[in-house]
Amino acid sequence: MILRQKISLIKLKQSIRLCCQKSQNSSKLLNDQLRIAAYQPSKIENVDISQASSIHSGNNRFSMIFPPPNITGNLHLGHALTATIQDVIARWKRKQGSEIQWIFGTDHAGIATQVVVEKILHKKYGKTRHEIGREDFLNETWNWKLEKGCSIKDDLKKLGTTFNWNKEYFTLDPNLSNAVNEAFIRLFEKNLIYRDNSLINWSCALESAISDIEVENLEVTGTTQIAIPNYDKNVTVGVLTDFAYKIVDSDEEIVVSTTRPETMLGDTAVAVHPEDSRYSHLINKKLYHPYRNEEIPLIFDESVDPNFGTGAVKITPSHDKNDFEIGKRHKLPNISVITENGSIIDNFSQFKGLPRFEAREIILNDLANLQLLRGSKSHNMVLPICSRSKDIVEFMIKPQWYVKCNEMSKKAVTAVETGEIKIIPSNFEKEWYRWLTNCRDWCISRQLWWGHQIPAYKFTNPENNNEIWIAAHSQDEAEMKFKKTNEFTSYTVTRDQDVLDTWFSSGLLPFTVFDWPNSSNEDLKKYFPLNLMETGHDILFFWVARMVMLSIELTGQVPFKEILLHGIMCDSFGRKMSKSLGNVILPEQVIKGATLDDLRKETEKSVEKGILSKSELEKSIQGQKKMFVNGIQECGVDALRFTLCSQNTKQHFINFDVNECVTNKLFFNKIWQATKYAINYAEIKNIKVKGIKDVDLGKLSTMDLWILSRLGNTIKAVKHANEEYNFHLSTSALKNFFYNNFCDVYLETTKNDLKEHDRGFSSAQILNLCLSIGLDYMEIFTPYLVKELKNYLPENVLFDAEKYVNDELENQINELLDICASIREAKSHLKLTKKHKSSIIIHVDNENHEKFLNNNLNHMLHLTFSENLKIITDRSIFDSEQFDMTLTANHMCSFGIKILESRDKSNASDEAINTKKLKKLEDELQNMLNVVSKDGYKEKANEKVQQKHRDKIEKLRIEIDNIKQIRK
Repeated sequence: MILRQKISLIKLKQSIRLCCQKSQNSSKLLNDQLRIAAYQPSKIENVDISQASSIHSGNNRFSMIFPPPNITGNLHLGHALTATIQDVIARWKRKQGSEIQWIFGTDHAGIATQVVVEKILHKKYGKTRHEIGREDFLNETWNWKLEKGCSIKDDLKKLGTTFNWNKEYFTLDPNLSNAVNEAFIRLFEKNLIYRDNSLINWSCALESAISDIEVENLEVTGTTQIAIPNYDKNVTVGVLTDFAYKIVDSDEEIVVSTTRPETMLGDTAVAVHPEDSRYSHLINKKLYHPYRNEEIPLIFDESVDPNFGTGAVKITPSHDKNDFEIGKRHKLPNISVITENGSIIDNFSQFKGLPRFEAREIILNDLANLQLLRGSKSHNMVLPICSRSKDIVEFMIKPQWYVKCNEMSKKAVTAVETGEIKIIPSNFEKEWYRWLTNCRDWCISRQLWWGHQIPAYKFTNPENNNEIWIAAHSQDEAEMKFKKTNEFTSYTVTRDQDVLDTWFSSGLLPFTVFDWPNSSNEDLKKYFPLNLMETGHDILFFWVARMVMLSIELTGQVPFKEILLHGIMCDSFGRKMSKSLGNVILPEQVIKGATLDDLRKETEKSVEKGILSKSELEKSIQGQKKMFVNGIQECGVDALRFTLCSQNTKQHFINFDVNECVTNKLFFNKIWQATKYAINYAEIKNIKVKGIKDVDLGKLSTMDLWILSRLGNTIKAVKHANEEYNFHLSTSALKNFFYNNFCDVYLETTKNDLKEHDRGFSSAQILNLCLSIGLDYMEIFTPYLVKELKNYLPENVLFDAEKYVNDELENQINELLDICASIREAKSHLKLTKKHKSSIIIHVDNENHEKFLNNNLNHMLHLTFSENLKIITDRSIFDSEQFDMTLTANHMCSFGIKILESRDKSNASDEAINTKKLKKLEDELQNMLNVVSKDGYKEKANEKVQQKHRDKIEKLRIEIDNIKQIRK
C-alpha cells in the first residue's frame, strides 16, 4: 500500500499500539515516523483506473462522444482539457446513478496522415505516392496505421479517462464507411449535394483542396523571407508592386498595385471605384494585356478601395476570392494561371512549367524590359498558409462537390432559437447565428487517396461527351440507377477518385457510432440524440454546426441537447501555444516532468518532421529557457486534471500556468498528510469510524459543528457548480474547504483534543468523516489520489452533511478566525514566536460575542500560538492598558499586545499599520457611498442588496472610528 511507503501497514499498526501504551510524547514520535512518506504521484498513478463502474439506477442515461483525435497525433493540452472535462462530467453523472455511454474513437485525418506516410515512403523508397500507385499506397498507409498509429488511446487511459472502451471506433471502419456513403447518397438524391466549378483553397504541396480551418493567416510586416515546400531558397513576400496597363488607342496608362504579380497572366479586367474622378473619363475603355495579346476591360465596382495604391486593382477571378466575386458580377472570364502543383500552365509558353514564385521574378524583369514596371515598396499583408504543408495557399477554380447549406443552416439556427439545443456559454449563440445566416455552400471533396472515396460515378456519352453523375454504394448499383434515367444508352463509367472532407465523416458521428442507418439498433434508440457535445469553440462552425445540419437532415433529430464549449489553450502570458515560441507544454511533460534538455529534444523532433524550420528552432529554444528556467517539475496526472478544471474553461482563452500544477501537487500533499493524521488519530483513540451515527452529537464542539457546516456548504456549492459545468467553482470550493477550513483550522484545533478521551473520540470521527465525504466529491477531479486514500478511510459513509449547515455559526467562526489571523499578523510584525512571552487582550462590543469567544478560548490560544489571551467588553479597561501594539481585527473587535519580557521594542510601532488600514477602510467606505448615491440605485437594487450595502457601510464606519480612537 502506497500510503505507508516507508513503513508497512502491519508495522505501523504495531507502532501505533506501542505508542498508545507509552506517554503522551509517543504521539509526536508516531507523527515523525509518518512524515517520512510524502505524496508522490508516480507511486500511485501507475494503476489502470480507466474502467468505469457500470452501476447505475433507473432509466437515466447520459451519452457523449469524444472529438476524435487524428491517428497521427500525440496527446496535447487541448486533448487533455477536453478529455478531462468530459471525464469529470461522466464521473459526476455516474455518481448520480446515470448509465453513461461515453465513446472514444480516432479520425483517419486524411491530409495529416497522407502527408506523414508520403514522407516515410519517400524516405524509404525514394518515390512519390503517384509512382507507388493508389492501391499500394493505401496498403502502406493501413500498415502504418496498424503499427505506428495513434498513441493517444494509451495517453488517455493514463489520464484516468473512463470511456466505454468496447465501443471504440475508427472513422474508416467498414460500418462507418458504409454510413458515410449512405449519407452522401441520400443528400445527393435530395439535390443537397452537387458538383460545380468554384474557387477553393488549394495547397500546391499537397495537390489538394483544403478547408478553411486548415488555412492559417500569417501576418507579414513588410518585406519578409519565408521558407515554403519545394523551394531551395526562401521566397520574398510583403512587397507591393506597381505596373502599368496601356489603354488601347491612347497614350494613357493605368497603374495597378499587387502583391501577386505572377497572377497578372490571368487578369481579365482592371477595376476602379465608380466615383473615383481620376478614371471617370475612361468609361468603356479597354486595356492591352502584354502576354495574351488581347484586350481586357476597365470596369467600375464599388468594392474597390480608391485609397489603396493607385485606386486601380487588377482582377484575376481564378486566383483571388474578392476578384472571383467581382468577376461573377461583371461576367468576366476565368483564366487559370497556376497548375495543381504550383507551376505556370502551358498556355503561357514564355513561362510554362516555372514554379510560381520563380516565375514571379522573371515576370517582373520582363515587365521592366517592356517599360511597364513602375516600382515596388515594402507592404504589410496577411498571407494564407496551409497548416498541414506550410505552403502559401493558392485560390483556384476546380470542379468539386458541394453541400447546399442554406436550408439546412436555417434549421440549425431554429434549433438553438427554440431551445431544442442549448449552447453553453450562451454568448456563443451570436456566433452560431452569424456563421449560419446566409451560410455558404460547403466544399466536401479532397484530392487525396487516404479517406472515404466519394461514392459518385460519372457516366459519359462517348458520342457527345455529355455526362451524368450517379451516387451509389457500388458501380453495379450506380448502373442500375443510371439505366432508370434514360439519358443515353452508350456510356463509359468511372468512379470519382477524390475523397470526402474529414469534417463530413466526423460530422455524422453522433449517430453513425450507433450503427446508423440501421434503425433497429438498440443503442441508436437508447443513446441518440447525445446529451452533450463538449468541444473547443474554435470548431463551433467547422464541426458542431455541421453535425447539427447533417443530423437534422438525415435523422430528423438534433444530434445533441447541449453544446458545451471551452476556450483555446494559451500560455501563462495569454499567448497561443506555438512551437516557434517555445511555449508549448505537453501533458506528459507536466505529468512526468521535463528538463530543459528534454524540451529542446522535443522541439528538435518538430524540425525533423518539418513542423518547424531550422531558423525557428533557436527562437523556440530561447523561448523555452525564458518560460521554463528550471524545466518542468513532475506534477502527476491528478495535478494536471485539477489545474485544467480550475480554469474558467468557458472563457474565450484559457491561460495555462504549469506552476499552478506544482501548487496543486502541494495541495494534494496537504490532504495526504491530513489523511495520515486522521488515520493515526483514530488508531491512537482505538476508534473504528463507520458513520455519523457513532458520534455523540451532544459532545460535538463548536469547531466540530462548524467544520460539518463548512462541509455541507461545500457540497452544496460543488453540486450546483457541477450541474452548471462550472468546474472552476467546484475545485475552488474543494480547495478552500480542505486547505483553509479542514487542514489549516479544524485539524489544528484537534491537536489539543488528543489529551482528552471523549473529545478525542469525536474529533477522530469528524476528521475521518470529513475526509471520506469530501474526497468522494473530489474524486471526479483527482481519481488516482482518492482511489489510494479511500483504502484507509471509512467506506459508504451515509451522512447528509447539508443538514448540518449553520450559516450563523459559520459567520461567528469566520469572525473568530479573522481575529486570530489579525493577532498572528501583529505578532509576526513584532517578531514574536511561540517562545516569546506576551499578553493579549481582546475587546469586543457585546456580551454575546464575548461569551462565544470565551467558549472557544482554547481554540483561539492554539490558532494564535498564544498562552495568555483575555477577552473583555469593558472599553475603559481596554483603553487604560499600556500595549506595545493596538489594532482592530474587524468592526466589532480591537486587540492589544503586551510583550512580557525584556527585549528591543523599537519595531513595536502600530502607527504605520493603523494609518495604512485606515486609508484602505476610508477608500472602501467612499466607494460604497458612491454606489448607493448613484441615480437610479434604489430602483435597480432590491431591498436585500440595499440592506447588505447599509450593513457594510455601518461596519466600515464603526471600524474607522475604532482605529481613530486607537490613534488618539
